[in-house]
Amino acid sequence: MKKLVASLFSLALVAGVGVTTVVAQDHAAAPAGGEEHAEGGTPHFPIKHPKQEEWSFSGPFGHYDKGQLQRGLKVYKEVCSACHSMKLVSFRTLESLGYSEAQVKAFASEYEVQDGPNDDGEMFTRKGVPSDYFPSPYPNDQAAAAANNGAAPPDMSLLAKARGITRGFPQFIVDIFTQYQEGGPDYIHSLLTGYEQAPAGVEVAEGTHYNPYFANAAALAMAPPISNDQVTYEDGSPQTVDQYARDVSAFLMWAAEPHLEERKRTGFMVMVFLLIFTGLIYLTKKSVYANKEH
Repeated sequence: MKKLVASLFSLALVAGVGVTTVVAQDHAAAPAGGEEHAEGGTPHFPIKHPKQEEWSFSGPFGHYDKGQLQRGLKVYKEVCSACHSMKLVSFRTLESLGYSEAQVKAFASEYEVQDGPNDDGEMFTRKGVPSDYFPSPYPNDQAAAAANNGAAPPDMSLLAKARGITRGFPQFIVDIFTQYQEGGPDYIHSLLTGYEQAPAGVEVAEGTHYNPYFANAAALAMAPPISNDQVTYEDGSPQTVDQYARDVSAFLMWAAEPHLEERKRTGFMVMVFLLIFTGLIYLTKKSVYANKEH
């Protein structure tokens, strides 16, 4: 029996050493400077991890900055909507950004949406109304792909929740306690501001653009979509690529989770209730069993 236990212990020790060696090799293969490469020169993507930014909606008491969301909507409309749709966001939800009903109606009327069929069985176009959703700039996915080198631009309705780079151990443990949920906006901001010249020795396919923050490759088909002073801000905010990227990232976070503030308020009230309830249960227990012999 002792020999069997010793053999099993030795086997487990060998297995543990093997796993440790593999992990150590994997981490040792990542050179300094934020670029991670496996042995043999095969890169791990993204090459650079997205930068963690400060957002008004982060943390348990976070909230949306309506001014920033309005600027982000402007960036989306004037820049992003030329290629990207938001099929799950209706115009009437824009009232939560601080717009009046009349403003929302005027905004929706600027879009042409397809409707029908009519009495003759034919589809037709009309001006948008608040109950409509942001229309796609293309009639179908095939047309979108054909106009963008074979890759249809992703819909932006849930982009801020669908995108995000996994943060490894031990960072993800810290994220549980800090309630870090801004991986999507961080990724979008880093991607929009991260275009640069490919370093020496890195080949970029024709028609693509080097971006070390891209999650799937070293380059992507989308060219840098925005430049300084491209969108005019009426509130005097800086008209820079960094500010544009920050505003549209926040707007896309709102589009993906418009009820974030309500969720956080509800969660806080639930935690307060549980604390009070736990205290009452403890006091009840002390009262019931105070005169009982143990």
